[in-house]
Amino acid sequence: MPDFPVIACGGQDAEPVAVVHRDAVVACSAAARAAGVRRRMRLRVAQARCPELRVVERDLAAETRVFERVAGHLEGTVMPRLEVIRPGLLAAPARGPSRYWGGEQQLVDRLMAAVAELGWPARAGIADTVFTAALAARSGEIVPAGGDAVWLAPYPVGVLGVPRLVELLQRLGIPTVGTYAGLPEDKVLARFGAEGMNAHRRARGQELRPLSVRSGTGEHGVAHTFEPAEQLLEPVAFVAKALAEQLHERLAAAGVVCARLEAAVELADGRLRSRLFRHEGRLSALAVAERVRGVLQAWAEGGALAGGGGGITRLMLRPEQLTAATGRQSALFGERHTPEEIERAGARVQALLGHQAVLRMEIGGGRGPADQVRLIPFGDLDTRCPAEGPWPGRLPAPHPAATFPRWLPAELTDGGGQLVAVSARLATSAAPAHLTVDGHGGAEVAGWAGPWPVLEQWWDRGRGRRIARMQITTADGHAWLLAIEHGRWWAEAHYG
Repeated sequence: MPDFPVIACGGQDAEPVAVVHRDAVVACSAAARAAGVRRRMRLRVAQARCPELRVVERDLAAETRVFERVAGHLEGTVMPRLEVIRPGLLAAPARGPSRYWGGEQQLVDRLMAAVAELGWPARAGIADTVFTAALAARSGEIVPAGGDAVWLAPYPVGVLGVPRLVELLQRLGIPTVGTYAGLPEDKVLARFGAEGMNAHRRARGQELRPLSVRSGTGEHGVAHTFEPAEQLLEPVAFVAKALAEQLHERLAAAGVVCARLEAAVELADGRLRSRLFRHEGRLSALAVAERVRGVLQAWAEGGALAGGGGGITRLMLRPEQLTAATGRQSALFGERHTPEEIERAGARVQALLGHQAVLRMEIGGGRGPADQVRLIPFGDLDTRCPAEGPWPGRLPAPHPAATFPRWLPAELTDGGGQLVAVSARLATSAAPAHLTVDGHGGAEVAGWAGPWPVLEQWWDRGRGRRIARMQITTADGHAWLLAIEHGRWWAEAHYG
């Protein structure tokens, strides 16, 4: 489903919308593309190209919840045993369903028609491998059996999805997938390692881990029984995070990774609901928990968990298609490595007290002191701007001791009792003489510095912001950071 993150947030093709994660565009609408916005583009560049762009932070759990409607509908009307690679992209073995529907083209038509019944667009492709089929789905093509390598040959090596390898291949004069596929296997393995060898197999149209309709054996699976049956979804989602941690520990101890992960819940009336995710050893415990939470919410909203009134009695995570692990999974927090015992302890406290009970601080980009520090639930990813500048108008050190979640109304007056104003040229109407802060009383001004201007998103009339900041010390020994906006003074932070 093209641009599914845009669909999940309610965006329309006629509206310029961009879904962003970590200050980069991950999906955009047709109207945004027409204005020059592209995937992987930095947010600031995208807003410069399209000033009216509506920006939405990515919500993976919401995407999973919306996409579950599509997966459930397709399982019930077209083909069973689907694998969710990511919200917006499904894979399934085509041989059996194509025979049932009268051919591969008929299967493709039926898939697109089934999604159209939900009011959304879709594309489908068929090939020997999941990688080739995903590319073929972009244009709705059916690749002939045994023709993956030939079909892939004209594509640039960038489609292989390994940035460091792609950069090296381009420097070596290997611009296309076909050229890379023609290299000898032993030379590829010796020069590029296991990662390059996997990309080489994809380029040659060979499946690393084939799709399968068979259920797993349950080896290394983990489960939790709810006694009594759990009626609420949040406790189940918290348990899913702890189970995912336990599952990763078991797989790591066995030295294996799984290609697929099945999440299943057993209901009090005996029914079993499950969903299969493509794993490839890359899903962290948090990512697994987010997908389980999204699927549970979708089932609850769709009525799949209704009936019997008994709730959920058992949650299970079952890994499938186990293979030897070739390396440790990337750390959840990017380059930072949090000790595993802290992660486990944080997850357990969250399971008991709630997702917001354990918070961590992250330093990010911004001009004001409150913008630069953010409290994030432990285990979540920080989607704010990086701390690296430049940030014109950023407040220099020393930083305030406390910032107010909501700015406090304040009055800064001169010796005659008139409100001090700041002109467009940053000139004060008079020297500050008295400061009053709501809830903190008033005091005489002992010293002051500024004003310093801040002009943000000036290209957007609806979101543009123009303020000026001043630092004020008072005779009672306090120091304040003030901001004036639209002629009103506010206390933004307190130095002590």
